[in-house]
Amino acid sequence: MSVLEFIREKTEGLQQNTAQYRAKVEPRFREWSDKLNDKITNTLNNPWMTNFNPFDGNKIFGSEKVIQNETAKKMYVNLKSQMGQETYVGGWETIDQDCINRFADVTGDTQWIHTDPERAGKESPFKSTIAHGFLTLALIPKLTEMVNSKINLYPEARMIVNHGLNQVRFPFPVKSGAKVRARIRLMRVLPMKNSIELINEISIEVENRKRFACVAETVLRLYF
Repeated sequence: MSVLEFIREKTEGLQQNTAQYRAKVEPRFREWSDKLNDKITNTLNNPWMTNFNPFDGNKIFGSEKVIQNETAKKMYVNLKSQMGQETYVGGWETIDQDCINRFADVTGDTQWIHTDPERAGKESPFKSTIAHGFLTLALIPKLTEMVNSKINLYPEARMIVNHGLNQVRFPFPVKSGAKVRARIRLMRVLPMKNSIELINEISIEVENRKRFACVAETVLRLYF
């Protein structure tokens, strides 16, 4: 083999290896880039960033001075003092088979692990039907008294809007007939122009069980 043939062979091999390496690495870089872009977008969409104007001397980022409504300002100070604390423990509610069946009909999720007690008793590792995870999640407004007209956790607010969820987990199943209740821990309070945003950790407790059925970080907007 001549020197030129040797160099040509090594060059072709190097080019082939480079192409294979690029084929493996480029998708990973693309994935990392997409994740980074998502994080940046989520950060920019955060109300802290939305309401932050570094050139406005009349507004202080993360302070009640952002709030223009006096009632909201007082409530913000009060809520801020409760951050990290458990602010609510609800009463026990039973999730029976009828409740599970009605949720299955509405959502179309009629899997036997939810709707067939006889089969679940024989084949399911839980030996019973279990509630849908999203049923447990959907009960949060009821379990936290947010839909109870007789109880108002935030009486100063003119309107309360469910703004979404940051994260949700279902650590433990809820068997048909089990009793559950909600516990609220106030995680963050975000001041806004005419509202306050609350981030609560909602833990759905199952009676006589150590693990929670659902742990969700909810986002509420209180308008004044």
